[in-house]
Amino acid sequence: MEQMKQQNKKPVVVGIGELLWDLLPTGKTAGGAPINFVYHASRLGAEGYAISAIGDDDNGRDILSELDKYKIQYLIEKLPYPTGTVHVDIEDDGIPHYTITERVAWDHMSPTSDAVDLAERADAICFGALGQRCQQSRETIQAILSFAPDSAYRLFDINLRQHYYNKVLIEESLYLANVLKMNDDEMSELKNLFGLKGTEEEVANWFMENYNLRMVVLTAGADYSTVYTPDEVSTLATPKVDVADTVGAGDAFSAALVMSLLKGQTLREAHECAVKISAFVCSHKGAWPAYE
Repeated sequence: MEQMKQQNKKPVVVGIGELLWDLLPTGKTAGGAPINFVYHASRLGAEGYAISAIGDDDNGRDILSELDKYKIQYLIEKLPYPTGTVHVDIEDDGIPHYTITERVAWDHMSPTSDAVDLAERADAICFGALGQRCQQSRETIQAILSFAPDSAYRLFDINLRQHYYNKVLIEESLYLANVLKMNDDEMSELKNLFGLKGTEEEVANWFMENYNLRMVVLTAGADYSTVYTPDEVSTLATPKVDVADTVGAGDAFSAALVMSLLKGQTLREAHECAVKISAFVCSHKGAWPAYE
């Protein structure tokens, strides 16, 4: 296992989930929503760590090289299974469509004592639904999350794709989370799964009340985004940008929002920062841009 570098006086931000190659039409880039979240949080001043697994193969070695390049710290288990990949087809409107390789290294990872120790000192942890697609990965994420402090932002980036519309999995994750991040399509799916009706605000309030959430974050593509808390609502239009690649824009939004809140900014200030950073990522180089 790689050794963690200890740093002081920075928020500790952790991403738990699959680390893989996003195979884009224009080439490949390292991906995985929780890991992208860590990258952007690190660029914004966090002590960021990725918890994941890779295979002992060329893809795994290339990804470790990429992590080193972007100075991301990590707890990576090497397992006797292939490193994951996901084929990303970009539709005409810039929205990515994913085809995911399953039963890879991440799907076989068990929780480690180092991962638990890291979770115990985290100020923010990001995890998703796709990273819980089998029983082992599900138990691993849930075990690690159970050690996170109550004060930490525990962000469930729901990322409903393909066949992961699983109400039991979502409920288990919501009980471990205190922030729900979704887009407008995912909200529609959740309304159907939970039999909900009403406005977006009414649905967000229902989730906050029933799962004791601190926040619900809703992004609606090129139109707007809204951040709901029990006491405050912030809605901002999405900047009109020349879209180079939407991959990673949502992860940048979440990281900027959480980091701004950890730095003591108001909800509105944090939301404005998230919109700005997300627009930059969307109009530049995808999931891991060079911040300029």
